[in-house]
Amino acid sequence: MFSNEERDSIYKVIYNRRDVRSFLSTPIPEDTIHNILQAAHHAPSVGFMQPWNFILVSSDETKEKLAWAAEKERRALAIHYEDEGAKETKFLGLKVEGLKEAPITICVTCDPTRGGSHVLGRNSIPETDVLSTACAIQNMWLAACAEGLAMGWVSFYKKNDVRDILEIPPHIDPIALLSIGYTENYPDKPILESANWEKRRSLENLIFENKWGKK
Repeated sequence: MFSNEERDSIYKVIYNRRDVRSFLSTPIPEDTIHNILQAAHHAPSVGFMQPWNFILVSSDETKEKLAWAAEKERRALAIHYEDEGAKETKFLGLKVEGLKEAPITICVTCDPTRGGSHVLGRNSIPETDVLSTACAIQNMWLAACAEGLAMGWVSFYKKNDVRDILEIPPHIDPIALLSIGYTENYPDKPILESANWEKRRSLENLIFENKWGKK
């Protein structure tokens, strides 16, 4: 199905995808954005519900508001690390300015009503709509990497703040704020790994055979 070169390219994108916090203001070509969104839209979804929407935010005023919401929550979360001085410093060093720097921030949402009340597969596992949206986000992230773009997932915010800023209906779930743009600082390793926040766990310790706990 794929040549050796094509297969290697897929693994290269997977292993080199990074969560980036620093962006250039360089505009992104419209066809590139379209390619990335098409990749997201071709993600698998349970019952083919396709629960996602994409809000493209380019307004400086709106990005400022989103950055304010993220900074407010980051400061609130820092309290949890007060007893671990080094970790608190590292946490407060995590940038949210990418929301203002990047030319575009994409809010990916999930509509739990899409497809009606009896979406195939969702009766047994209700959260499959969120899981399907996560697949779309991963497709988008890998496509951005393949296009030479950087992306950062900002997870510090209250959902109601984002709903208010972007005028999202109450039943729609804002799953992710993703800043996207070009960068001069694409890291060799994940930022949190480089900051010694956490190390990549050994795959061998995460694999069980036939039942939980059996290596």
